[in-house]
Amino acid sequence: MRARIHPIRLPLPFHLGSVNSYLISTNAGYVLVDTGGSNGRKELLRTLENAGCKPGLLKLMVITHGDFDHTGNAAYLRRLYNCQIAMHSDDAGMAERGDMFVNRKKPNPVIRALLPVLTGFGRSERFKPDLLLEDGDDLSAYGFEARVLSIPGHSKGSIGILTATGELFCGDLLENRRRPTLHSLMDDPTAAKASLQKLRNLRIGMVYPGHGEPFPMDVLEGSAS
Repeated sequence: MRARIHPIRLPLPFHLGSVNSYLISTNAGYVLVDTGGSNGRKELLRTLENAGCKPGLLKLMVITHGDFDHTGNAAYLRRLYNCQIAMHSDDAGMAERGDMFVNRKKPNPVIRALLPVLTGFGRSERFKPDLLLEDGDDLSAYGFEARVLSIPGHSKGSIGILTATGELFCGDLLENRRRPTLHSLMDDPTAAKASLQKLRNLRIGMVYPGHGEPFPMDVLEGSAS
C-alpha cells in the first residue's frame, strides 16, 4: 500500500499564519513529520484521533528542524503515544535547551529575550531526541519507505524526507505562502542555495513545505534561485 499523506495545518501564535505537520499512514502504523507549536495542540490531537492514530500506532515523529513551531508538541506526544522522536544532531540542542538560536548566528539580544515568552516554548516542551538522523538514513524500519536528506540553510540541522515514490517533506527550506520559493528566513543563504541544487538533482514530484500549500517540484524550478 502506498503511504497516505494527511496534511495538518496548525495555527501560529498571535495570528501570524500557520505551520504544517504531516501524518503519514502506512501498513505498519503512522509517522508524523513535525508537530506544530504548543498553541495548536488541541487541534493536532483532534486531527490525529480523527485519522485513527491512537496510542501504540504512532511509530515515529520526524522533526525537520529545531524551531518551536515544528517541535512544540513532540515531548507531549512522546509521553502520550510512547513513540520516538528523530531529528538531526545539529538542531538537537535547540530542542534540549529550548533555544532556537543554538548552532545559529547570534540574533538581536531583544529578540532572543522575547522569543521564548512569545512562543510558549517552556521546559515541558524541551526534549532530547531518541534518534539522531543523518543524510541517507533509511526509515523503512518504521514502515515508511523514505530516506533522510540533509538540506541545511534555514538551520544547520535542517532535513528533508524523500519517499520512495518521490514526495518530499522539506521543512522550512522551501515555502509556498504566495508562491513556491526558498524560505524567507535563512541562517545560511549559501547553504540554502546548495541544498536547493541538491534537490533539483533528485527525482521529486510533490513538495510538502512547512508553511503554505504542497506544490509540484517542477513549478519551483523556474521561480526560486
